[in-house]
Amino acid sequence: MQEFKKITVEAIVEAPVEKVWRYWAEPDHITKWNNASDDWHTPFAENDLREGGTFVSRMEAKDGSAGFDFGGIYDEVKLHEIIAYSMSDGRKVKITFKNLGNQTEVMETFDAEPTHPVEYQQQGWQAILNNFKKYAEETNNS
Repeated sequence: MQEFKKITVEAIVEAPVEKVWRYWAEPDHITKWNNASDDWHTPFAENDLREGGTFVSRMEAKDGSAGFDFGGIYDEVKLHEIIAYSMSDGRKVKITFKNLGNQTEVMETFDAEPTHPVEYQQQGWQAILNNFKKYAEETNNS
């Protein structure tokens, strides 16, 4: 089995864990925050958030020049606490949600893929997490 370097990104979201969890998990919300830069978007997301369930998000450049499906199978789901999944290439991701009252700490640890520099991957995943934080803090609908 291949060993992957682990990378961690994190953010403190100024919102209660129930809202953070919902915005992280619901496809209608995922399509609004799941991009690393303004020239990319997620036009489609599907999410069956349970152990053994699957998810997929279609990530595309807005100009149509590139795109890919990002997905996997859930290994562990603990409401308002943990989401862990495996990607199709065997890499693992674990997201923890720590309830801090009116704030939530979101920490994502993922296996780096061997193609791109670790710093590049960390910056990309952190940018998506930062976008999630901004969306969750600025959006008041449910």
